[in-house]
Amino acid sequence: MSLPLATNEIEDVPDISIDWYRAITGLAHDAPGWVQALADVATEAVILVFGALVLANLWRTRRADRRLRVLAFAAPAVTVLAYAISEVTKTFVEQERPCREVRGVVATIAECPEPGDWSFPSNHSTIAAAAAVGLAVAWRRLAVVVALLAVLEAFLRVFVGVHYPHDVIAGLLLGAIVAAAGMALAAKLAKTRLAALQHR
Repeated sequence: MSLPLATNEIEDVPDISIDWYRAITGLAHDAPGWVQALADVATEAVILVFGALVLANLWRTRRADRRLRVLAFAAPAVTVLAYAISEVTKTFVEQERPCREVRGVVATIAECPEPGDWSFPSNHSTIAAAAAVGLAVAWRRLAVVVALLAVLEAFLRVFVGVHYPHDVIAGLLLGAIVAAAGMALAAKLAKTRLAALQHR
């Protein structure tokens, strides 16, 4: 019979996040080999899909009105900004990866990143959420698709074993908030500029 885990098992990491991490990586360990292989590829492929969608939107709006073009360029800009904030945050928090810290976890699908490659917040989740919000504003037909892709990316980062659930939730929130603010500013600037041109 195993002993109950102590409260605050890992300093500065919520116990519920550790429990969820164990549960999700346990599911990953028991999954068929093809599911594990697909998840390992998909965790990077989703980011590439977002990149392709951003490029497609830039191409789609190349002859569109000024507002759509501004929003199309703003989407990758806010994504880069969100990533930069996430990366800086990591250096202040310095939270170790769960694949190195959590006791009793079997081998993870993805190789554990090197020491010093901190866990909180999840860069992949931040990028996915920021790109999703940017694209949802700039290309509204994709809103549901990109939202689902962002959530999938966040789940996969836990599933392959490289992040705690709270890492990816924080990444999603950070990316979404930064992108929403940035896209709102871009839309306002585009509207102001268009009004100025029409006034002339």
